[in-house]
Amino acid sequence: MVKIRLKRMGMRHRPTYRIVVMDSQRPRDGEYIESLGHYDPRTKNLLVNLERASYWQSVGAQPTGTAGKLIQRFARAQNTPSAAEVITELPEAVAEAEAVETAQELAVDHTVDTTTSPQVTEDLPEAVPDDSSDNTTA
Repeated sequence: MVKIRLKRMGMRHRPTYRIVVMDSQRPRDGEYIESLGHYDPRTKNLLVNLERASYWQSVGAQPTGTAGKLIQRFARAQNTPSAAEVITELPEAVAEAEAVETAQELAVDHTVDTTTSPQVTEDLPEAVPDDSSDNTTA
C-alpha cells in the first residue's frame, strides 16, 4: 500500500521532515517515490505541493495522521481546499458538462404564443372578366 508520510531528516536533536510518498513496507527513512514538501517543527516552516498530494490521494495513497494534518494545515493557510477535499473530475464528466453548457448557450426559444395568434388574411386576385364569351369575329 502506498502512503503519504514523514521521512526524518536533519541532525541529531534538530529534526526536519520531508513529506513523501512511499510504500508502507519501506523503512521510515528509506527510499521514497516522490517528495511532496518539507516540515521543520522547530520553526514551524511548512511547504506542501497540494496538487501532487491530491493526485496521490486520488490514485489511492493514504496519508498518515500527522502527514494528513500537515497537509490540511498548509491548505488552510493557502486558503485552498485540502488535498482530501479536492476531487478530480473524469475527462468524460468534464466534456459532458461543457457540452450541456454549450447547448444551453446556443438554445433558441421556439415557443409559440397561442394567446395572440396573428390574423391571416389572404389577398386574392380580383376576378378578371372572361373575354372568351365575346364571340364576335371580324
